[in-house]
Amino acid sequence: MAFIIGLVVVALFFLALHYFTEFDHMQKVYITIIVLSILSLIVMFDQYTKVQDQKMRDATLKFQQNKTLNCEGVEVNSTFYTLSVGTHTFIGKENTPNSGSMISASNCE
Repeated sequence: MAFIIGLVVVALFFLALHYFTEFDHMQKVYITIIVLSILSLIVMFDQYTKVQDQKMRDATLKFQQNKTLNCEGVEVNSTFYTLSVGTHTFIGKENTPNSGSMISASNCE
């Protein structure tokens, strides 16, 4: 639904650009290229953040299922680490070799 609304807004923008402006043809082409470039960058950034969020959710789910994760070459499991849900960070438990270390869930596989 959001995709359709986005297309309608873009279409209305280009209609307004065509009928209600005093720009010549080349200026309209440049404006169109700039607007489409910005929109494509926004879409690519949105897709990138969705992939990163899914990767982080997968890592936290595996951790909660008591599986061992590989994070930056470090074995992360519930024996030596706790999960900070708000920051999606694994924090080393006290009295373990990893005490005080913090690893972001976005760096885990």
